[in-house]
Amino acid sequence: MDVRSALGSMIFARVAGEEGPARRERIHGTHGPRRFGPDSPIVRVHGDASMFIGGLRALLLQSLHPLAMAAVDQHSGFRGDPWGRLSRTSSFLAETTFGTDEHADQAIAVVRSVHARIQGTAPDGRPYRADDPDLLRWVHIAEIDSFLRAHDRYGRQRLSPYERDEYVAQTAVVARALGADEVPTTVAELAESLADLRPQLASTPAARRTARYLLLTPPVPLALRAPYGTLAAAAVGMLPGWARRPLRLPRLPVTEATVVRGAGLVATRTIGWAMSAPGPAPEPASTST
Repeated sequence: MDVRSALGSMIFARVAGEEGPARRERIHGTHGPRRFGPDSPIVRVHGDASMFIGGLRALLLQSLHPLAMAAVDQHSGFRGDPWGRLSRTSSFLAETTFGTDEHADQAIAVVRSVHARIQGTAPDGRPYRADDPDLLRWVHIAEIDSFLRAHDRYGRQRLSPYERDEYVAQTAVVARALGADEVPTTVAELAESLADLRPQLASTPAARRTARYLLLTPPVPLALRAPYGTLAAAAVGMLPGWARRPLRLPRLPVTEATVVRGAGLVATRTIGWAMSAPGPAPEPASTST
C-alpha cells in the first residue's frame, strides 16, 4: 500500500469506524433512486475535505444553545465514545446525501426514534426534548452555516451563488424529514434565521467545557494532534466574534487571515488527496450531527 492509500485508509477508519468499508460499499454500491444527483451541490459539499473544518465549527456553534447543549451533555457519548459518535454522524450524512431513497429514509427513521427518547431538564430548569422542532432547526442551521462557510473558504470546487442557494434548499429536505420546522431554503434565509436565533444563545459551563475538550484535549492520538490542531484553528477562525466571546476563544485577525488560512488549505488539500485514492468513494468527512 502506498503512502496516499495508507493515509486515506487511516483517515477513513477514524471517521467511519470498523464497519465503514462495508457501509460505504452498501451506500455507494446499491442501485436505486437517489434524492440528489452526483453533481448536485449537497454531494459536492458533503464529499469535500472542508467538512472536517465545518464539522468542528458546527459543534462549537451548536454548543451556544443552552437546551441543545444540555441534550448533548447529558445524553451524548461524545466524550466517552467520540469516535463512535463520529462514525454514526458520518454514516447519517452519507446515507442521506449519497444513499438511495430507501437507505436515506431508514437513516432518518433511526435518528427520529433516538430523538424521541431523549428528554430532560437543562441546568437553568427548562425542559427539553431532542425532537423539539425548534431545537432541530437550530442544530440544522448551525451545521449548514458551518458546512457552507467552510466549503466557501476551503472547498476544492467553489459553488456559484445559485448553487449555494440550492445547497441550502437540498439540506432543508433532510431537516424537514427529521422534524425541523421553518428551515431556510436560501443563503439569505439562512443568515436571517441565524440572526433571529442569536437572542437564545448563551455562554454556559457545558459549552465552555465542550470548547476546551474539542480544542485543547481532543480525542485524537498524539501523532495526529498537530494536523487536528490546524483544522481546529481554522474552525475557530471562521467563528464570528459574537460566538467566540461566550466560548472565551481569542481573535487574531492577521494570523487567522494568513497563517491559519494557509495551513487550513494545506490540511484540507492533503486530506482530499489521500481520501481520493483509487477505490470506492469516501464517506463525508464530518465531525457533527
